[in-house]
Amino acid sequence: MKFLFDFFPVLVFFIVYKLTDNIYHATAVLIAATVIQVGYTWLRERRVQRAHLLTLIFVVLLGGLTLLFQDDTFIMWKPTIVNWLFAIILLGSAFIGDKNLLQRMLESNLQLPAPVWRNLNYAWILFFIASGILNLYVAYSFEQEIWVNFKLFGLLGITFLFVLIQGVYLSRYLQEEPEKSVASSSGKQDSP
Repeated sequence: MKFLFDFFPVLVFFIVYKLTDNIYHATAVLIAATVIQVGYTWLRERRVQRAHLLTLIFVVLLGGLTLLFQDDTFIMWKPTIVNWLFAIILLGSAFIGDKNLLQRMLESNLQLPAPVWRNLNYAWILFFIASGILNLYVAYSFEQEIWVNFKLFGLLGITFLFVLIQGVYLSRYLQEEPEKSVASSSGKQDSP
């Protein structure tokens, strides 16, 4: 459910674009949907994730410029700027403190050796850089409608694929909890 909530603004952008064939209407609705998303999160949890806050800032800024100047270039650059900003933040976190940002965020759920955390951090940095480049390639090489489709299905698809690859990579480091014997879980002692 949270996954759908995270992609709610992009999904609304896509739907409005498909219904109106107008990127400016879709951009206006994207701004409103992102404000609603962040506002709802704040009212419900009394906090907002930094990623949502950064996205809100860039949606309002670049979406606003798109509407003000009637130039879709600004909104087309938004995914690239956000991805590259995340890459810069992750890169900076590799040099600040003992733990990178991914480790600080996820170590309560994952116990991994330090080199694995480092590799994971650099993999995400490369992913965000590559996603930004790919977004610009699609934006400038194809028609607007193809970019809109790519924004929802392409970026979402490659993110999902990357997460799956990360899961396979991390699976060898995850420890399974030892299974309890049936006898001990039913209260009986195992005999020596």
